Parts: sequence; structure tokens; C-alpha cells
Amino acid sequence: MEKTVSKMQEVINSAECLYSFTDIEMALDNMAEAITEKLKDQNPLIICVMIGALIPTGHLLTRLNFPLEVDYIHATRYRGETRGGDLHWLVEPRQSLKGRTILIVDDVMDAGLTLAAIIDYCKQMGANVVYTAVMVNKERKREPGVNFEPDFNGLFVSEDKFLVGFGLDYNEYLRNLPGIYAVADEHQ
Repeated sequence: MEKTVSKMQEVINSAECLYSFTDIEMALDNMAEAITEKLKDQNPLIICVMIGALIPTGHLLTRLNFPLEVDYIHATRYRGETRGGDLHWLVEPRQSLKGRTILIVDDVMDAGLTLAAIIDYCKQMGANVVYTAVMVNKERKREPGVNFEPDFNGLFVSEDKFLVGFGLDYNEYLRNLPGIYAVADEHQ
């Protein structure tokens, strides 16, 4: 346990802050404005992708002042690791998606495989239309078969670095950092 705490402190101390909490707040305001413009009259179901989108979704919801419902989905490729593997479905939404306008909120758009699978799932469950919002969009080449970009983006990162903070984790730690940080190369 002490070794883990020490390791996480090393990761924090060597990380580069890319976006401060103030930057994030402004990005959330902009996202909320765009989402409100598009979805305010559609009674959307907001689906939080656990665990990473928990923090961004919570902050975003307080900025959306129109009727909506909230649910969550838990699908992961990382399972506590820093590299993705096969997709594992842990929890499906409780609400019916049939005929609904869906907004999936995720922490990061990276390779795009997880978000693509969740979009497909929503469509298979009968969603009328599916929108996506991400706190951070990594501007990088997507995996083969991923042919979309998020509808609503908070922040953009052009370098393909491992990110932590504001929901993004490092071995299930550091989600609580009040900014977006790039992990130093020696810890990736």
C-alpha cells in the first residue's frame, strides 16, 4: 500500500499540467452551451460511461438546465491497466433506450473503440439518435472501423500522451486531480 502511494506521488510530481481546473470549467461551460442548443427540447437520456466520466458528467449536468434523465453504463478496455485490451461489459443502463435521444458522456476519445461499441449498443437497443460528448479529445489516428468524432468536445490534446486527472486514471488512481495532466514518459 505504501509503495503504491509513493508511486502515485512520483507520477503526480513528474506529470505536466496541460489544462487547469479553470480551463476545464470554461470547456464545460462551452460544452453545456452547445449541448443545450442541440438537445434542450429532446428530453435526452444522458449516459455516463463509468468510471472515467463520473467527474466530467457530474460537472456537466449542473450546467444543463433543461429536462433530461441520467443513467450510466460501465464498459471498459483498461481494467486498471495503462493499455487497453478487450472490451468488458460490466453494467448496462437501467432505462429503456428505445426511441430516445441519447447523449453518451465519456472522459476521453482516444482510439475510439470503447465509445464506438457503446454507440452501437445504444443503436441496437433502439435509440432514436445517439450523440457523444467527451471531456478530452486526443487528436490522433483512430482504430480501424472508428469513423466518427465526438459531437461535443471539452478540450483537445494533440500529443498522444497518457493523461490523468478529472476522471482519467492511472492504474485506477489520480482521477481526482483537478486538472488534466500528461504522465511523464518514464511512467507510461
